Amino acid sequence: MTAQHRGVYCGIDWAEGHHDITLVGQDGTLIAKLRIKDSSNGYAELLELLAEAGDSGEEPIPVAIETARGLLVAELRATGRPVYAINPLAVARYRERWTVARSKSDHADALVLANILRTDAHAHRPLPADSDLVRSIAVLARAHQDATWRRMKLAQELRSLLREYYPGFLDALAVHGSNSLTGADMRVLLATAPTPGRGAKLTLARIAAALRRGGRRRNVELLAAKLQLALRCPQMRQPPLVEEAMGKNTLALLSVLDAACSGVDELGKAATEAFRQHPDHEIITSFPGLADISGARVLAEIGDDRARFSDARGLGPVSWIA
Repeated sequence: MTAQHRGVYCGIDWAEGHHDITLVGQDGTLIAKLRIKDSSNGYAELLELLAEAGDSGEEPIPVAIETARGLLVAELRATGRPVYAINPLAVARYRERWTVARSKSDHADALVLANILRTDAHAHRPLPADSDLVRSIAVLARAHQDATWRRMKLAQELRSLLREYYPGFLDALAVHGSNSLTGADMRVLLATAPTPGRGAKLTLARIAAALRRGGRRRNVELLAAKLQLALRCPQMRQPPLVEEAMGKNTLALLSVLDAACSGVDELGKAATEAFRQHPDHEIITSFPGLADISGARVLAEIGDDRARFSDARGLGPVSWIA
């Protein structure tokens, strides 16, 4: 690992359009401060400022910033320098240590971040030197998890809507056995008959065709007969105009759910493909209960920087975050 610069520390208070930079010396003396734009030109100005303060490839100046994401962080990590992502809540506590002023300023926060490294770098970890492959796996695995949560939220929203005017379809879901609106075959069926009136008129042939369009291959006719019975059972109804309006609402929400389900599938495939390219794939998936998706989430958390953990005790808690 590259040794970090011993006498200068950099703090960056980031924002959407600009970033405030502060450099301090070992004794806390302010060496330089600068505001740069969030652009390639701004990044070049930052590198020039660091170089003037003694930054080099052998002894890069360490940087503290309140985020681990974004293009600026990616560029800084690419230089091989230590980058510390400091939790904003921790920065707030340090701010009270360095100033009694209640007001918040960008320059003051950059100064606090630089001083955190000057006095307490030993209490914080730099971002791990993970490979680009692991970082791409982390992006995909976390995006897949977020997409899964969005899909679940949309399915629950759609279920609540159906409960208001179409309980027969919820009964059909129970007959189907999945009790979930994320299954493709039942989503196709709902799109075919988004109201109780239309559902009651569905023939066996149309139900079976909808199930097949949704990917159903086994016991289609038997399931279609059961679903037809559920859809034709007497149920409480909204007035016709209201029912039609709610059916249109269902179709609109269903289209969003369809897109969410497709997103989950696509991100899952991408995460799996990337994970299988990594040398640690075989090791991670050898553990009971860890398959491609869950294993990708584990790798996203532990990374492949072998210097990150000194022993198994440090690795243990992080490896099960996923």
